[in-house]
Amino acid sequence: MAKISPMMERYQEVKSENPGTLLLFRMGDFYELFYNDAEIASEVLGLTLTSRDRNSPNPVAMAGFPYHQLDNYLQKLIHAGFRVAICDQVEDPKKAKGLVRREVTRVVTPGTITEDELLDPRTSNFIACVAPSGTVLGLAWLELSTGRFLISDIEPALLQDELARIHAAECIIPEDEAGSTQECVAEQDLGGPVLTSRPSWCFAHDETRRVLREHFGTNTLEGFDADEDSPAVTAAGALLEYIRETQRSALGHITRLETWRRHRFMIIDEATRRSLELTSTMRDGRREQSLLGVIDETKTPMGARLLADWLSNPLTDIEQITQRLDAVEELLRDVALRDELRTSLRQIHDLQRLTSRVATGRCSPRDLSSLAVTLGHLPCVKDRLAARSAQRLHTLEERLDLCPEVRTAIEDALIADPPAAVADGGVIRSGFHGQLDELRELAKGGKQWIAAYQATESERTGIPGLKIGFNRVFGYYLEVTGAHLSKVPEDYIRKQTLKNQERFITPQLKEYEDKVLRAEEQSKALEHELFDSLKEEVAAHVARLLSTAEALAEIDVLTGLAALAETAGYCRPELTSEPTLDIREGRHPVLDRLMPAGEFVPNDVLLGVSNSSANAELSSGRLQIITGPNMAGKSTYIRQAALITLMAQMGSFVPASDARIGIADRIFARVGASDELGRGQSTFMVEMTETARILNSATSASLVILDEIGRGTSTYDGISLAWSITEYLHDETLCRTMFATHYHELSVLTQTLQQASNWNVAVQENNDDVIFLHRIVQGAAGRSYGIHVAKLAGVPRSVTERARTILDTLENDHINQDGRPSVPQRETGRQKSRQLSLFELPEDPLLDEIRNLEVDRMTPLEAMQELHRLRKQLTDRT
Repeated sequence: MAKISPMMERYQEVKSENPGTLLLFRMGDFYELFYNDAEIASEVLGLTLTSRDRNSPNPVAMAGFPYHQLDNYLQKLIHAGFRVAICDQVEDPKKAKGLVRREVTRVVTPGTITEDELLDPRTSNFIACVAPSGTVLGLAWLELSTGRFLISDIEPALLQDELARIHAAECIIPEDEAGSTQECVAEQDLGGPVLTSRPSWCFAHDETRRVLREHFGTNTLEGFDADEDSPAVTAAGALLEYIRETQRSALGHITRLETWRRHRFMIIDEATRRSLELTSTMRDGRREQSLLGVIDETKTPMGARLLADWLSNPLTDIEQITQRLDAVEELLRDVALRDELRTSLRQIHDLQRLTSRVATGRCSPRDLSSLAVTLGHLPCVKDRLAARSAQRLHTLEERLDLCPEVRTAIEDALIADPPAAVADGGVIRSGFHGQLDELRELAKGGKQWIAAYQATESERTGIPGLKIGFNRVFGYYLEVTGAHLSKVPEDYIRKQTLKNQERFITPQLKEYEDKVLRAEEQSKALEHELFDSLKEEVAAHVARLLSTAEALAEIDVLTGLAALAETAGYCRPELTSEPTLDIREGRHPVLDRLMPAGEFVPNDVLLGVSNSSANAELSSGRLQIITGPNMAGKSTYIRQAALITLMAQMGSFVPASDARIGIADRIFARVGASDELGRGQSTFMVEMTETARILNSATSASLVILDEIGRGTSTYDGISLAWSITEYLHDETLCRTMFATHYHELSVLTQTLQQASNWNVAVQENNDDVIFLHRIVQGAAGRSYGIHVAKLAGVPRSVTERARTILDTLENDHINQDGRPSVPQRETGRQKSRQLSLFELPEDPLLDEIRNLEVDRMTPLEAMQELHRLRKQLTDRT
């Protein structure tokens, strides 16, 4: 076997210690990849694939890039789903004896990114961990760039929804459970978390508890409101161990463990989040035209992340919601207060992620400078929040810790605008450290001496073009052109001969060179020590800084919601525990902001509203059947009702003139359909699966919006399913329901469903032309206008005319003598033994005759005669 170099031996050692990763091996000014890693990097990063020892029998594939381009290439590798181990030179090559020591400084994965360059500042980057335990799953999730760490025990069936809510970038699972857990996680749409399997012993009960207690410095986890025997705690311990293993640095910013209580928040499943486009659009996954995108008026990245969290987790506690609304209202009314706060917030940096980099020891001089700038704006924010009437604003003002000693320490030590890296030098302020000032002065004076020495030597030797240069091989030198070599004095020592000039040194020049270079090296080393000391000093206040960052983020969200309410003309919603939804002149929050001002047509929503309401003339049960033409606005109408409810429960004002909203424990949206070929599921299967979840999970406190249920199958199948589903939601679930359908036959359900009401999209007809008014009015639509929509879409006239003829024939074939669709009535609890027509038919006159018979006064013969008469009358009719 061919002998390999010591450097490649070290590479192979490191590679074997980090399986499943691409290894970036630092060699001088480059990161190199070898063997299969190089081939992968060549393809993914577009690097040139070369080879090491190309003349040997076994050349090694190699690819690399300059070390200063690490962030750019690292981002591409992570986005491609790879785990990357970074192996750096951990000692000064000048001081190394033999091979420079190299160690993996960290392993970067999709869920463990902390660099601002690799992260969207407005989006949290969670890594999750799942620990199965019988019929329960333990779930833990961590945002490493901010230190937020949460846990919850959930049912296995809810895992997909929870990972969608968290939007985890990576998910840790045990190897022995990888099959079932991976299958569940993989059911998410494309863009789900990257799965990382870990050995089962990483999930051992005692070991995971030990890891957590050791990190938090406690003897128990009860102080975090966590059950020590909970599977979620197991997941948290396994996740924290993984983070320690990959980061290989201090994790002082992970200061607490939060227990996420599901009942405190509105539950929104994955399908509903997708249908309502809460944080990204269905078409292209963009944030900009989602609900989050149009309501985000925050000024800081941490405020934008918190707003996304509030939107993903609306509250169910009226008191908590009211506190947020009180704060928004005060900020809305006090324009001067709001504007001053937003001006200050605009100049504040991402204190959460800055503090986290301080805690991990990876902060730069510019990070600390930005932290000091942020702290410098806090006094103004705190002063303006003093003596506020809203309880939440008062609480946030108290939580703002100015951390004056941290700000002073940074401002005293660093220059106002420091370079990006300590190695660049010039980071520490002059006058901060006496010895550093002396070394800098010596280096600066030495350079001045060299300049003077050049002038003196030029005059002494009579060589006008004499120059002093420097290179790393032999330091400073005197350079003389060929035309003046005859003037070189005897004390010059020749060092190098070039084509048209020669280079010399002198004892005097070398003496000063040593002083200058030694002073520069010593000053840079001392500056590095002073900066490290400053980082440690700031890191001692991480907990205070993070608490302040959380308060600033919430202030940013509340002021942003107030600005949104003023700009968009929103009203304050009234929250109630009653199952009602009373929205006046409601608008779709996304379309209302994207369309030209005043163009969106507002509509009322009345669900479960009592007759004492302002619109007492309108009946309003808990179930709406909304009919009307396609493209007229049915889907928009039901979506806006769900979005307004969600916004109200997150603590926002809403797009309406008035709104009274009953707390919803869950929102279900079955809106739109698409094939999921990757799962082998058709449009109709997806539709029915999501509908089944609604029927099995909704409660009387839920809000359900359905759009065109049954359209994925034949017309008769579709109508039958839609009909039956509507009855079930009305009779069994008892929830608030808005059902938009083009099956206008369903409108007759209001005759048998007491809490159902008909609504339709108003249409103006002019001969064969149809104008959609986008107004929702009471009553049923007479027809669906599908042929009119086809005409508007440009379908040839001959096709639409033929369609109209076919439609008339089909409708006439399925209408009973009263002009109603022939559909049987459902069985109720009192009608299990018999089944009647859905519609009440005229009662048979014979029944009246039978009721009026005075049987008690008849003789047996009279009764027999009467019976024969009735039978004959019935026979004659048939």
